[in-house]
Amino acid sequence: MYELSLTGAAVLGTALYYGLKRYISDCRVQIIAADIEELGIQSIRSILNEHCPSLTNPSLAYMIPTPYLPAGILQTAYCSIQTLKRDHLSDITYDRELMTMSDNGTISLDWYPERSTPGPIAIVMAGVGGSSYEYHIRCLVKTISRSGYRVVVMNHRGLGRTPMTSHKMYNLRDTDDFRDTLQHIRDTNPQVPLVGIAFSMGAILLTKYLGEQGNSSLLSAAIAICCPFDMTVTGRLLDADTFLNNNVFQPLVVASQLRVVKRNFDMIKSHPVGIDMDALLKAKRVSEIDTLVSIRVLGYKDCWELYESASTTQYVDRIRTPFLVINSMDDPVVPAHGLPVDKIRENPYTAVALVKHGGHLGFFSGVKPRSWYLTPVVEFLEAIASAAHQKHTEALGKAKL
Repeated sequence: MYELSLTGAAVLGTALYYGLKRYISDCRVQIIAADIEELGIQSIRSILNEHCPSLTNPSLAYMIPTPYLPAGILQTAYCSIQTLKRDHLSDITYDRELMTMSDNGTISLDWYPERSTPGPIAIVMAGVGGSSYEYHIRCLVKTISRSGYRVVVMNHRGLGRTPMTSHKMYNLRDTDDFRDTLQHIRDTNPQVPLVGIAFSMGAILLTKYLGEQGNSSLLSAAIAICCPFDMTVTGRLLDADTFLNNNVFQPLVVASQLRVVKRNFDMIKSHPVGIDMDALLKAKRVSEIDTLVSIRVLGYKDCWELYESASTTQYVDRIRTPFLVINSMDDPVVPAHGLPVDKIRENPYTAVALVKHGGHLGFFSGVKPRSWYLTPVVEFLEAIASAAHQKHTEALGKAKL
């Protein structure tokens, strides 16, 4: 009996060992990028290989999730409940700048540490309904500021307690506000490198801007986290009649959007297209809000036509800025099959770091959860800053000659 117990324990131990070994192996970061170089241009793959060990080093490139957050749904839910958390990783105070747009609309720019601090600038955009106040945004801001960056979070119209002062609303299709914001920052900081970082729906605008501008982009580099390239895929996934959608995702997103509606009730009610405010305040799904507001304001026949218009797959092959995307295969909102893998592989400026268990905006690793993506983000930004400094030094040397 004793021998049988020992044998059983040995078999169990062996099974656990190999099971854990396989699980860790599955947590290896997968890089999707072109293997080619453009003439005179260093490809993003070579940048990652040389400067981002957390993504490419065989010994370090693993995103092993927090033991009690092993699945994407748990990672996503944990991120959602952390929104207002404050700790030493996120406790910051912003220097707010209000920017008046050409139509008299208002966006807010939340700077950290201060807008007058020297150094390169990282421009950050949150996801739908999000703002500079969210926990994962504040953690990112504080982390990259330690690398010498000035960080500014762009709060869209009506978001982050930014007042709506015109009838134009934030939407997933229009990059004008982002483009004008970048130009404003460039005009006031003419010799400073600019980089962009965006999450989820904010990543749609970042990707579209990069594709629209091509070689004329004002950004030296860009990072998108949980980017939904195909909004029709994401829209149908979010609109599916499932327990998680009905009880977790939809209530969270709808609540954030309705807070904006309530704070700006009079401005929205007076919109020339005529918006049914009673129906809007009773909305239970994102597609209902888009049907009541976005498609009327923007002139689409339904929300699915809007989502197709907001998709950014067609812009990927036009990007001429080093662009790193960090997505997860178990993202319950942005599924991996929506990634334009072929287009990314064909463009030497674009790359995707794909992990197995990160969820949507989660990527929590360690016994005490911490966002894993902070490390590759810092590595990538430091590589870009170093390259920009080297280029500037070489230009000065040539000028002296």
